[in-house]
Amino acid sequence: MMQTTFKKRAKIFATATLAGLGMVAGFATAEDIKIAHVYGKTGPFEAYAKQSHDGLMLGLEYATDGTFKVNGKKLVVIEKDTQLKPDLGRSLLEEAYGDDEVDIAVGPVSSGVALAMLPVAEEYEKVLLVEPAVADSITGKSGNRYIFRTGRNSSQDAIANAKAIGKPGVVIATLAQDYAFGRDGINAFKNALAGSGAKIVHEEYAPTDTKDFTAVGQRLFDALKDEKGEKIIFFYWAGSGNPMGKIKGMSPERYDIRFATGGNILPAMVGYKPFIGMEGATYYYYENPKNDINKWLVKTHFDRFGTPPDMFTAGGMSSGIAIVEALKRAGSTDTEKLITAMEGMTFNTPKGAMTFRKEDHQAMQSMYHFKIKVDSKVEWAIPELVKEIKPEEMEVPIQVIY
Repeated sequence: MMQTTFKKRAKIFATATLAGLGMVAGFATAEDIKIAHVYGKTGPFEAYAKQSHDGLMLGLEYATDGTFKVNGKKLVVIEKDTQLKPDLGRSLLEEAYGDDEVDIAVGPVSSGVALAMLPVAEEYEKVLLVEPAVADSITGKSGNRYIFRTGRNSSQDAIANAKAIGKPGVVIATLAQDYAFGRDGINAFKNALAGSGAKIVHEEYAPTDTKDFTAVGQRLFDALKDEKGEKIIFFYWAGSGNPMGKIKGMSPERYDIRFATGGNILPAMVGYKPFIGMEGATYYYYENPKNDINKWLVKTHFDRFGTPPDMFTAGGMSSGIAIVEALKRAGSTDTEKLITAMEGMTFNTPKGAMTFRKEDHQAMQSMYHFKIKVDSKVEWAIPELVKEIKPEEMEVPIQVIY
């Protein structure tokens, strides 16, 4: 019933957004500023993608006071669907820069697709603003000077979650997806736990399309059951599969094992309801940030669509605001002027202030330590704020200097 409600709302949201923001889509002239949104519009992360795109449009609307114009020129957004395929993402970005002659590109959803797209930005010498793909290597060893990211990276996820659950006597086994997002995330989590007193005793990686977690769960139990201390399975998972729910069904409580994980989109948070008191850290939950932009986003979203904004809506909005701010500061669509404007640029978002770190172009930003509570009147589990983890509290590693 809950999932059906979310699907109906998502359809209403998509229809209303397209109707309300159609003025920035369609045919472009030589005088327009062209933005390509290259993202996984269809495929396993479709829900994330829809939020990201709707958020991008809301960000452009907010930052231009509803005019969708910057420096006297109209913003035109061109959508391209990667279908979550790395080769397709690469070719579509080539098409956007080469054939469509876009001034800047945004996306994608998947870290694997993003890694395939990064060299294209360097080849065409055009800015790619990554949102919401997470892998550290995107603004690290695989990145280049044309890549900026408003989305959080694996290290920010990891450091925030380590601050939420890492303490002496905690023993952890991890489960993550077997691709760049999962492996980068767990590696960063291990590094972030150093010095906390907690230790990781086992790592599991499973394909993104895994549905049967029986063998995985048993290996996790075997790794923890004889350990002394507070035993935790930490999940770093995106999309479908519901590993927490399925491994919960294997009775981890018989070994005094509990769970921890990061936040997720609201439909996925429905599945968190059995885990009252579970702690972790999240990128965004609409009740947590206290600032004027988030107030506008929450009110506008409820007024137009009857639902609160979700995690990737906020991320998409941040990318839209960043684009407008960069164009204003550069006074031009010239790539070198944009890079100069964006390096070290601080801009306000629904999460508060973000700053593109000059060294690697990663946006420094707040994260939110939460504890799960349940309200019978709310469809999803509520990640109640324990503490805002501010950028200056997180020593996010610099892997590369451009």
